[in-house]
Amino acid sequence: MKDPNNTRNTAPRRGSPLWIYFVVVILLGVAACATAFSGLSGADLDALAGAPVFWILGCFIIYGELRPIITPGSRENNGATTSTTFSFAALLYAGLPIAAALQVIAVITCGVLRGRGPQRIAFNAAQYTLSLGAAQLVLAVFGVLATPTNPWVPDGGDLPAIALAGAVYFACNHTLVGSAVALHERISLTKALRVDLGYQVLVHLALLGLAPLMVVAMDRSALFVPLIVLPFIAVYLNASVSVRREHQALHDGLTGLPNRKLLIVRTEEALTEVRGAEARGAGRRGPFAAVGRPRRRSEPPHDRAGLFLLDLDRFKEVNDTLGHPTGDRLLQLVAHRLTHSVRPGDLVARLGGDEFAVLLPSVRDEAAAREVAARLRAALSEPVRLDGMSFELEGSVGIALFPDHAPDFELLLQRADVAMYNAKEARTGVEIYSPAKDRNSPARLSMLGDLRRAIDRSELELFYQPKVSLRDGQLVGMEALLRWRHPDKGVLEPEAFLSVAEQTYLMRSITHHVVEAALTQAAAWWREDLTVQVAVNASGRDLLDTGLTETIEEGLLARGLPAAALQLEITERILMNEPAYASDTVSALADLGIPLSLDDFGTGYSSLVRLKRLPVEEIKIDASFVGRLADSTEDAVIVRSIVDLVRTLGLRSVAEGVEDPATAQTLREMGCDAAQGWHFGRPMDADTATDWLRRHMQRAPEPAA
Repeated sequence: MKDPNNTRNTAPRRGSPLWIYFVVVILLGVAACATAFSGLSGADLDALAGAPVFWILGCFIIYGELRPIITPGSRENNGATTSTTFSFAALLYAGLPIAAALQVIAVITCGVLRGRGPQRIAFNAAQYTLSLGAAQLVLAVFGVLATPTNPWVPDGGDLPAIALAGAVYFACNHTLVGSAVALHERISLTKALRVDLGYQVLVHLALLGLAPLMVVAMDRSALFVPLIVLPFIAVYLNASVSVRREHQALHDGLTGLPNRKLLIVRTEEALTEVRGAEARGAGRRGPFAAVGRPRRRSEPPHDRAGLFLLDLDRFKEVNDTLGHPTGDRLLQLVAHRLTHSVRPGDLVARLGGDEFAVLLPSVRDEAAAREVAARLRAALSEPVRLDGMSFELEGSVGIALFPDHAPDFELLLQRADVAMYNAKEARTGVEIYSPAKDRNSPARLSMLGDLRRAIDRSELELFYQPKVSLRDGQLVGMEALLRWRHPDKGVLEPEAFLSVAEQTYLMRSITHHVVEAALTQAAAWWREDLTVQVAVNASGRDLLDTGLTETIEEGLLARGLPAAALQLEITERILMNEPAYASDTVSALADLGIPLSLDDFGTGYSSLVRLKRLPVEEIKIDASFVGRLADSTEDAVIVRSIVDLVRTLGLRSVAEGVEDPATAQTLREMGCDAAQGWHFGRPMDADTATDWLRRHMQRAPEPAA
């Protein structure tokens, strides 16, 4: 059963209900011991000293107190103590004085060796003495009054008396401890007694049931007593294996930290504790006390529970540079620093990779949570030296509090994740969850569910917009633009749903759908001798998908298309922000012969060196510059500079967002190669685009107006 002092080893506050209870129980225990010992005679003491069986029992009782049986889900404070079997056997065989004396000696020995407080040792000694005394009273009713000089050996007809005595022993012991727990945690006695009740009943049934067998063995020969211990050894070994397996299932193999499973369990316990504190506080104040009344200074504020999500910044670069073994040692070092930087009682867990979680079962407010997070980041920032290299680590921490931000673990973790990514984007290091910054609003989550179904129902389709040469009006290619024919909201453009998909695994499915649809349409056009290149946009998540190149290659082969039939448009910002991730996929696509286009140029602050190294054939000038050509001299200078730079690099320049003839003429005069926009053609569905292509291909090429 839960120990009444498992959370602290200090004496209860003098005068408190728990302190008064401890004093009463201890005094009753002392009185019971004095009464029992007063009945011992000199002959009894001589028999006790001269019988080896009592010394063997004493050793077993002490060992049972020192080494409780720890099973999965239990701890040292509530593990089953095998001393119960031996002390109850001593009670049956030699009476209360011997059983109480041996048990008290074991409790004192265990308490001293474990450094327990005197109040705990005294309470536990009194608790066992009173429980054994209650069992002795039951045995006395049945006429059983054993002494060391007149031991009692039961037979089959005595089992009812033994069973009743064992039940009274358990009930008394359970009630004494449960009352202490109820006073300590300020919960009802009924609730305290129900904790682990089923487990405790089964354990005591087994332990107390072995006591009569122990007595029979003791009476025949002291040499039989060790044989009774063999089943306990088997139980210890099995329990040890079970605990080890449970530990492996609930802890991370690399760092030894709790994993997600254990984090869920501990978080649920913490949330239950906070809910209970809130309920008790509300009950004490009354149902209307919180309305319109500020908390008095004497009233402690209700604690919250906090969940942190911590992600190491740039860990992959370290892993890629120094290798995975060094990266593993680094994670172990991080785990050590985190566990030594939190408060007692806080839990550090590893969720996977370089992502850690920290549970604060009790935290006063957001300011206190920020203090803990700042301490964690400070511990991480200390220089690290591995393999002869010295470098610094940084981490981003997201904080979510219960009940302020979420009502359960899953939502708490999700919102801590949102806060952590906000901290990364804002480069602040620490962020507390804010609904205003949450991209995963209920409406967006609902759209995510609809989008998942849209893929299965083929509601996603491609529209096509032409890219036209500014010199002679020749068609350069068609850009495939994703649209969602939503059954309720009509046709949605990518801005309305792709930002949701890019944060999930759905982006991979969407990209593969787009590639397949674009290749299918290109094959249909090529069969009609409409040999047009189709361009498809690739997101940052797409470039992390190592299977993208394989999908494209297989799609081209299946349709008999050359690599030039498909073009991938990659935004400049992605390549500038994630060069290490993107380079492998970009290089693989270039090796396959897929033409690459750098989209939204001018918004990513590319360096000329990096731009020269990129395997692209086309640069698209962002529409934000093109649309202001007529009104902004500065934008005109920027566009002209880009056009000149692209020409110098030997690439094709394409202007986006051309809406009128004047802008097209200005771009032509600047030397821009091609353009796209509503002036040349709006995005069209596949059938309309096919008709447009047929008409355009039949006309003689002429300069665009």
